[in-house]
Amino acid sequence: MARPKELDPRASLAAALGSQVRRLREGHGWTQQDLADRLYVSATRVAQIELATDPPNEALTQDLDRVLEAADELNVAWFHMNRLNHPSWLRPYVDLERSACRMRKYAVQLVPGILQTAEYAAALFSVGQPGITDDALKRLVEARTSRQSLLTGPDPMHLWAVIDETILMRPFGDDDSIMRDQLNHMLMAAAKPHVELQILPLEAGHHGMMDGPVTLLEFPDRPSIAYLAGTAGGEVVESAHTVKKYATMYDRLMVDSLSPEESRDLIRSTLKERYGCPPPPPSNDP
Repeated sequence: MARPKELDPRASLAAALGSQVRRLREGHGWTQQDLADRLYVSATRVAQIELATDPPNEALTQDLDRVLEAADELNVAWFHMNRLNHPSWLRPYVDLERSACRMRKYAVQLVPGILQTAEYAAALFSVGQPGITDDALKRLVEARTSRQSLLTGPDPMHLWAVIDETILMRPFGDDDSIMRDQLNHMLMAAAKPHVELQILPLEAGHHGMMDGPVTLLEFPDRPSIAYLAGTAGGEVVESAHTVKKYATMYDRLMVDSLSPEESRDLIRSTLKERYGCPPPPPSNDP
């Protein structure tokens, strides 16, 4: 029998995660095929994880943690590995986002990251970073879409998003299916009881947040913060006075926007008129 390839767990966080998976697997007395059978993946996929050539996504990591009885050890390792896939300037905000109980977000140019499909995110990163490698693109997309886990589970974060109408009107990507799937995804998210989505119509005119996207985060155990995103960085604002100012402007946007029901109707009509397809069926999520 061939000797397993040695892997330095200090080489990277992906290598550290792979080493943990191998150690736990061997502790159970399982081969890679034994573990693969329990995960409904191939033995090659298990080898890729253990050798850090293709790290697992969040869902697969959760399955690994459960099957290997890792007591959240693998989930924690995945979190730290995934955190590094975000730009360094974004990481402080991402850490805050994970502990928030409520998010209010205004999006002016792009669908909010927490609501983006993988294809939409890939198109965005490909344009914004010419020459990006496939591996780097995959890591960025996984980091972006993994944030949607905040909207699932027994105690999901409450999201209220106000989205500028121009986002619905602007073609995105090289294929109509990218924007069609993105709009469908937004409709399905908006059907959840803890997600509210409003469209700010063009007729609303000018307002206090036209300079760029703004996010307001509320926490169960600390004061609220505002996050101001830009093309090359972002700023976390903790001043109570400034946060209150942005909260007041956000309240104004909510008043000027279409109601959640009208907003969903506008997305449905956009899907039908611009993309010639019916909207998704109503969600049965509780």
